[in-house]
Amino acid sequence: MKLSTIGIDLLKHFEGCETLAYQDSVGVWTIGYGHTKGVYEGMTVSQEGAEELLAHELEEYEGYINDIPKVALTQCQFDGLVCWVYNLGPTNLRSSTLLKVLNEENYGDVPFQMRRWDKAGGVVLKGLTRRRVAESMLFEGKDWTTYLEETT
Repeated sequence: MKLSTIGIDLLKHFEGCETLAYQDSVGVWTIGYGHTKGVYEGMTVSQEGAEELLAHELEEYEGYINDIPKVALTQCQFDGLVCWVYNLGPTNLRSSTLLKVLNEENYGDVPFQMRRWDKAGGVVLKGLTRRRVAESMLFEGKDWTTYLEETT
C-alpha cells in the first residue's frame, strides 16, 4: 500500500516544511518535512528538494507498515500508522503495545494506543497530543481536520 493524499496532508500539516535545518524538541537536526538523516546545522533545502526528500522517505515508512503488522489494514488504518511511524520510527512500533493489540486484530484499541505517544523527552507536548488524536482519527476513517477546527 501507499500513503493516500489524505495521509500526506496530515503528515505535511504536522511536520510543517522548514527549508533551513533546525533542532526539534529533543535536539535532532531536522529539515524539510521532518527529514533527519544526514541533516546538519546550516543545511538548506528548496521546497522542491523537501518534496523529494519526503517522497523518498515515504517509501521507507510505507514499507514498515506494509511489513511489520501481520494483519490486514484498510487504507485509513494504513495512513494513520504511516504518519505515526514517520514521527516515532520503526523501533518504537516494533516494541509497542500498539503493535501487539493491532496484531491481535483489536483494531478498536489501536487509536487509544496511538494517542499514548504524546511525549518528547518525557514531557507531554500539546502539538504531539493534537497529532496523535488526528492520526488516530485517520486510522478510524474519521475526518481529522474537524478535530483541528475544534481545537483552534
